Amino acid sequence: MRYLARREYTRLELARKLAPHADTPQQLDELLDELQRRGWLSEQRAVEQVLRVRRAKFGAAHIAHELREKGVTEELIDGALEQFKGGEFDAALAVWRKKFSALPQDARERAKQMRFLQSRGFGMDVIRRVLRHDDEQ
Repeated sequence: MRYLARREYTRLELARKLAPHADTPQQLDELLDELQRRGWLSEQRAVEQVLRVRRAKFGAAHIAHELREKGVTEELIDGALEQFKGGEFDAALAVWRKKFSALPQDARERAKQMRFLQSRGFGMDVIRRVLRHDDEQ
């Protein structure tokens, strides 16, 4: 219960944490089933929490990868990222402004800025829009 009181966990994450304390895998599965039945363990809430925390700093690709690592199903990931796609440009622009704040002057600087945004999980279409933006618009 202490784990669940701190933050939301996916079933896989909680299973990994509790596995050393369970006598048998069946006992662990029964416990996780009971937690889900009571509504104390929810994949949907875990996905929402990850999105809420990560959306200001990372792109859809990074967040999707993190959710897959946590054992979230593709259906939940796709549904969650649909909401996120609309604000991805704004998030990328904010991350870019915080790090660079000036448009690249040459190809080397442009490549550096593109690599940075790619490492944050933003798609090339979003990156191109960020690097083409004009503050007067």
